Amino acid sequence: MPSESARTVRSERPIDLAATVAPLRRGFGDPTHRETSDGAHWHASRMPSGPVTYRLRQADRCAVDARAWGPGAQEFLERLPAMLCLDEDLTDFTPEHPKVAEAHRRNPGLRMLRTGLVFEALVPAVLEQKVHTKTAHASWRHLVWRHGAPAPGPAPEGLRLMPDADTWRHIPSWDYHRANVGPQRSKTIVLAARIAAKLEQAATLDHADAAKRLCTVPGIGVWTAAEIAQRAFGDPDALSVGDFHLAAIVGWTLLGRPIDDAEMVDYLEPLRPHRYRAVRLLGLAGFARKPKFGPRTPYTDHSRI
Repeated sequence: MPSESARTVRSERPIDLAATVAPLRRGFGDPTHRETSDGAHWHASRMPSGPVTYRLRQADRCAVDARAWGPGAQEFLERLPAMLCLDEDLTDFTPEHPKVAEAHRRNPGLRMLRTGLVFEALVPAVLEQKVHTKTAHASWRHLVWRHGAPAPGPAPEGLRLMPDADTWRHIPSWDYHRANVGPQRSKTIVLAARIAAKLEQAATLDHADAAKRLCTVPGIGVWTAAEIAQRAFGDPDALSVGDFHLAAIVGWTLLGRPIDDAEMVDYLEPLRPHRYRAVRLLGLAGFARKPKFGPRTPYTDHSRI
């Protein structure tokens, strides 16, 4: 069994661990992620130095305890403060809309997420293109179970590593089909897997250049690049333009009426460079809403599904 490494990270500002790492989980039953009854968040990843299983737990309001196993354990622990964006500067985040301001007041511990693992964020994002979220999560479960590997260390039963890039390249077309992944999405994953090393370098670029590099892959556009940036780059401005529901949710929540993508982008401009942060805060505070057949229903933060 791999030896255990441990570290505690602290910040002067609160850290809401559950809210911060929620985007890592791709639905209930995600083989790469587990939340246990003791409040711990387990995840299996492929670091540049090798596979890692890590366990994160809230130590106190401003601290997180971490344990890690596997060849990538030390690298993961070294990168943990960056992953939890403990270096964030929010002095320029002064929202004027009362709902956004109140959501921020209620959730002072929300941090962005900067795993630095581009391909890990890319594959699930591509699977979620133009399909129902539950369908994409089912595809993810199927492919990780069939082609992934057991997580290292004393991980919870069933925790698995996602396949590496070379494995994604060689998954048969019929198995993508069995997982309800159409030819367009499977082709995008395969093309990205071929240049995975180059894509990983996007984590070292500024956010604009990183998005441009992602969009050089046929099949990756603005929406997919934003979904990747929200998890791999810690980009607080990575607004998911093109999302089926987001513009209407923003409109109903902040203006009391539906709007389209163009109007959403224009309306949220004063919040730049924190537009994604504002959307997440509205969801966490329970403010994000969209009418459905008359009565208004709460917005579901898909990062928590």
